[in-house]
This record gives sequence, C-alpha cells and structure tokens, in this order.
Amino acid sequence: MYLSRFLSIHALWVTVSSVMQHYPSVWGHYDVCKTQIYTEEGKIWDYMACQPEATDMTKYLKVKLDPPDITCGDPPETFCAMGNPYMCNNECDASTPELAHPPELMFDFEGRHPSTFWQSATWKEYPKPLQVNITLSWSKTIELTDNIVITFESGRPDQMILEKSLDYGRTWQPYQYYATDCLDAFHMDPKSVKDLSQHTILEIICTEEYSTGYMTNSKIIHFEIKDRFAFFAGPRLRNMASLYGQLDTTKKLKDFFTITDLRIRLLRPATGEIFVDEQHLARYFYAISDIKVYGRCKCNLHATVCVFDNNKLSCECEHNTTGPDCGKCKKNYQGRPWSPGSYLPIPKGTANTCIPSISSIGNCECFGHSKRCSYIELLNTVICVSCKHNTRGQHCELCRLGYFRNASAQLDDENVCIANVCDNEFLHCQNGGTCHNNVKCQCPAGYTGILCEKLRCEEAGSCSSDSGHGARAQGSLTLLVALLGITGPRLF
Repeated sequence: MYLSRFLSIHALWVTVSSVMQHYPSVWGHYDVCKTQIYTEEGKIWDYMACQPEATDMTKYLKVKLDPPDITCGDPPETFCAMGNPYMCNNECDASTPELAHPPELMFDFEGRHPSTFWQSATWKEYPKPLQVNITLSWSKTIELTDNIVITFESGRPDQMILEKSLDYGRTWQPYQYYATDCLDAFHMDPKSVKDLSQHTILEIICTEEYSTGYMTNSKIIHFEIKDRFAFFAGPRLRNMASLYGQLDTTKKLKDFFTITDLRIRLLRPATGEIFVDEQHLARYFYAISDIKVYGRCKCNLHATVCVFDNNKLSCECEHNTTGPDCGKCKKNYQGRPWSPGSYLPIPKGTANTCIPSISSIGNCECFGHSKRCSYIELLNTVICVSCKHNTRGQHCELCRLGYFRNASAQLDDENVCIANVCDNEFLHCQNGGTCHNNVKCQCPAGYTGILCEKLRCEEAGSCSSDSGHGARAQGSLTLLVALLGITGPRLF
C-alpha cells in the first residue's frame, strides 16, 4: 500500500514538474490546453485555458482595393520622386515587373532593390478627391497583440482613417483618425494615446502625430496597441496578469482588440502645403512599402494551434469544443451552455470544458460500463462513477486490480476485463505449464486443470495407486491457494 501511494505521489510530481516547464517566467502565455494527472481512479485529464502563439498575421490575409483600378501602371505613367517632388521621371508600368507596384508588395519581404511598394495612380484628376480604401480580410476572428504599423514610401497622408470590422466587413467602426489638422478634417480635437487613461482607453481619437507634410524623412504610421496594453500591464508590459484579468472581465475591452477585417481609408495624399500645386499633380499619390499586423487566432481560450488550410484559418479546438473559433460545444457535449475559457486564475486559467450531455452519458464517455458521470469542478473534468464489469478509470477504460484486458474484446464489451487466472509472478502454472496472456495455462502432455495441477490419468481413472500422489497433493494445495486468493504479499 505504502509503495503504491509513493509511486502515485512520485508520478503526480513528475506530471506537475513537466507541466510547469511549459509555463514561462512571464505569466499568461497559456500554451498548454491539458495535461494528465494521477488520482486514485487512475490517470485523468486536467484542463486549462490556452491560446495560440502570436504571429505576423499578414501571411494569411486577402487584400482588396477600392476603386479596383487605383493601382498605378495601367496605363503607364510617370511620377515625381519623394525626395525631389520636381524630378518627375520615375515610371510605373504594370506590364513590366521591374516597374510594377501591385498590392502584394505591401506584404513582401523586400526582395527587390530599391524597396518594393504598392503605389496608387497620381492625382491627375484633381480637384476630384484622390481616395483609396485598402481592406485586409482574414475570414477569421483575430486578436491583436502588437502595434499595427504602416510604412509609406510616399509622404504620409494628410488625412486617413483606420477602421475595423468584427463581422467580416458587414459593418465598420473607426479605430483612429489621422490628419495634419484634426479639427479641420474631422471636427475633432487632436490627441495622442498618452492623453488616454484606463477609463478612456476605448476612446476613438484623432492624432496629428503621424501626418506631417510631404517633405519628411519619417514614413511610419502606428496604431498603438502596446501603449494601450501598458495602462494595465505597466510600461514594459511586465504585469501581463493584470492585463489578462482586465481582458477577462471587461468584454468591451477584449472586443476593442479583436477584428475580422481592417480597412485603411486614404482620404487625402500628402501635399506639404496649404494649396495643391496643379502644375505638378504627378507628385501627389499614395505608396505603401509595408504593413505589419501582429496577433493570434481567436479560439476563445480553447486551442493552442491555428491551422491555415485551403486559404483559411481555423482553430484546432480542445475542451470538447468545435467551430472556427471553438465557439460551441461538440455534439453530445452540451451538458451545460458553452462558455469561453477564462484567463483567471493566473497562471493557468479556467478551461470551461464542454461536458457530456445527459443523453450521451453511459454510451460515449464510459463505454457502457457506467450510467452516471460526475463533474469535478476543482479539476474541471468529468469522471465516470461506479464503473461495472470489473473496470475502473476516468472513462471506465481500465481494468480493476486483479483483472486483465481481454485482447479479443472491444472497450464497450462486458467481458473486456477478465480475472487473474495466472501470471509469472504470483500464480505460476504448475508442472511445466506456461501462462498465456494471463488468461489460461497451456499444460504439457499428461497434465490438465486451471493451473496444470491435475494428472490427465485421473480424469480417465487409469492412474496407479501411488503414481502422481505427490503431484496430486501439491496440485491440490496450489489450487486451494489460488482459489482463496492467498498469493503471498502484494504491494497494492
């Protein structure tokens, strides 16, 4: 008994140690969905909240431009260099790869020299507005984890809006306004993220920080995700537990960083002065060399893996959940309403596992060896209660001590576990017999019986008076010991 308990405790410690190796020094990575632990009922699953690793999500998006013919090069045209707006001998030609600037160059790895970029047609139709919508779509819910960064090869726009959608582009909400003059462009007072607080973090602001004139060496526009995280996690984002706690308890905050689509609305190109130079309209256009969007698939804390298959992202769901976002319970697992996982308590959260439906208990979970299941809230798991047919374990999938798995029977067979007829440790086959699969002794010629303890001549009545007397006595004693279960000291 003591050795058995020691081994169970040791196994539990090994399991816990291996699990803790998955947790980094910074809380809240949630990169494990479940692990096995040992209990008196055997091994069971311990579930926890989990999520995929953050990555560069531009690898999985589709891009759409509106108007669709806004990209330069069809027909070919010349445009002015950014550094010298009066040197207008650069050419854009869609039919020549070296001179083309298609939309995919906003997301490439800068393979050509000089840097590659998408470029719009020039403002040759002034005073008609030069406006472009760039829509980035994932066909999947995404959680942002880092700043959105847009690098312009032209001057940064005088007016721009970054928008988001949570319903695959059916409706849109502004994320942030950008302008050289917020009051004139959008009737808003200019602000920066530094002007916000925990209580105003969801405020939509207009910033003049990134919309300087045409003659500038700065090319980058940010949407500051990390600065907003810092209101809860601290300036260096060291207190991620606090941030996760806020995301867990404030739905609007979690939704703020969640998207299915992004839209960049370019409303007015960089001019650098109050008036547009109508004599040199080839100097006004949009050009973007890079867009970065870092995030993770939203799996509602029910998956650590998001796969990209057939140009589509989907979560590999755990916790008996299903759907592209693990947003519902699997069939036969609607024993309680579906719920997303929780970041709390730190560090492993709560899985909120879907549990078996009443109609499926006894068939699906327990292989027909029990009609009752019990949900253990502490472990966030379901176990079968009162396993029959000599079975045991979380799902009645193991055999009780003293019984062995019948290799010829399925797990739902009543005869899946059969008695301890013989073994090579305590119940030896006698008179040279060998134990076969713990089920029966294969006896040599001249012997029979459960443990090969009988002489065959006894059954035929042909034994002499003293032949086999010792064998009969020894065999009878062995059989008696086996039937009474007296097999020497056991360590369980």
